[in-house]
Amino acid sequence: MFFWWLLWLFYVAAYIYVVILIVSDLFRDEKLSGWLKAVWIIVLVFVPFLTALVYVIARGKGMAERAAASRGYTIAESDDYKPTASSTPADDIAKAKALLDAGTISQGEFDALKSKALGNQYFGA
Repeated sequence: MFFWWLLWLFYVAAYIYVVILIVSDLFRDEKLSGWLKAVWIIVLVFVPFLTALVYVIARGKGMAERAAASRGYTIAESDDYKPTASSTPADDIAKAKALLDAGTISQGEFDALKSKALGNQYFGA
């Protein structure tokens, strides 16, 4: 009895996981109209197992492509990131000294910028 209950619980959890994947794929798909998304969800509610099976068979390849594309955007965005501060600490201190000489910043601000530039050298930031 316990084995059958455990097996039933596994199937229910697997089905809920598939439904979550289907609904997230529906909202991820930009080519599908809102009405068709609503129809898929309504049919998924009223004929759940058959609809999930048909959806995975009919749109499974597109599900995989959309999932890979959504993961790919995150990786591409992080790969394209380049820090803007590519100058050396000596360059930063020289720029701060020029600002100090021009009267744009005070001696305290210059000391803070100098300290920051020297700190960035040691911590790799």
